[in-house]
Amino acid sequence: MAKLGDVCSKATSNIAQKDLDGRHGEYPIYGASGLIKAVDFYQQESPYIAVVKDGAGVGRVMKLPAKSSVIGTMQYIIPGKNVDIGYLAYAMENMNLAKYYTGATIPHIYFKDYQKEELPLPPLEEQRLIAVQLDKVSDLIAKRRVQLNKLDLLVKARFVEMFGDPVENDHKWQMWPLDSVCKTIVDCPHSTPNYTSDNTGYMCIRTSIVKKNRIMWDDIEYIPEREYYQRIQRKRPEKGDIVYTREGAILGIAAMIDRDCNVALGQRSMLLSPDTTKCLPQFLSVAMNFESFLRKALGGVSGSASPHINVGDIKAFTIILPPLGLQKQFSFLVEQANKSKLTIQQSLDKLEVLKKALMQQYFG
Repeated sequence: MAKLGDVCSKATSNIAQKDLDGRHGEYPIYGASGLIKAVDFYQQESPYIAVVKDGAGVGRVMKLPAKSSVIGTMQYIIPGKNVDIGYLAYAMENMNLAKYYTGATIPHIYFKDYQKEELPLPPLEEQRLIAVQLDKVSDLIAKRRVQLNKLDLLVKARFVEMFGDPVENDHKWQMWPLDSVCKTIVDCPHSTPNYTSDNTGYMCIRTSIVKKNRIMWDDIEYIPEREYYQRIQRKRPEKGDIVYTREGAILGIAAMIDRDCNVALGQRSMLLSPDTTKCLPQFLSVAMNFESFLRKALGGVSGSASPHINVGDIKAFTIILPPLGLQKQFSFLVEQANKSKLTIQQSLDKLEVLKKALMQQYFG
């Protein structure tokens, strides 16, 4: 075993986001979410590892190419001669560096703290073989995620082709308030659910598992039966209803409940039950995930420290309403895309389990 600080060194970036204004070139510069742009300078001559040290995504590890840079919220990690850069990147990913964060408002981590982490240090050739094996699994995971993203883009592109933007209404459809095309629109209970580790048969949807047009059912949590009936007093969520996140870091995301089950809403969300004689849930879910919908729904509160969307505003929100026949054509496309996404997601889940097992095997 070796300590992290013995096999690598740190270097600091002093580049701020504002320093990139007007800079264009061929050298990539990266931030916490990945590539920012190409500029006319670079700080690192050789490949290196970058760690997000400040703000959102703190502790995330990236292996980055030669002749590139990172902004100042990230830390350069320079591998030593006795460690393979790919092997080191996976070892650091396995360390879960986010556990070292300090600071309540803006979390940050320090190399002086996490440099004490230990990692196995087999011969270089063995390190390279381990990195190659993990690269193969990681590449397949990345490809599956790209496939899922392309299917989402396909559905959105087809929506625009058929209907245009749901808020700008460039196809000049009739506009209706959401309250007129839904049977009910209700807020979630304003209380924290009492989650349990037991599979009670009564589920509860956290906003963290609501993705655009998809609920991550594999990550669902359970609540006691009594709690379930308390949380559905305003409306029992049913297949075809839309869950919409209305507050917090991931507000403005819509997903349709696509199965019959006993499920309740957690916090910071609302439930829309479309009147299917006027508006189909597949159509409404995709429409509500457009950026233009979120911008208009937020209105003047988008600059707030804690923006949120009121149920009353959503009820009055006007949206395009194309003929039901066209909506049915679009809904069929959505259902076919969802079948493909399910197959891809199942493959992705298996690959992620395999990667975790390999990481455990090699790094403990």
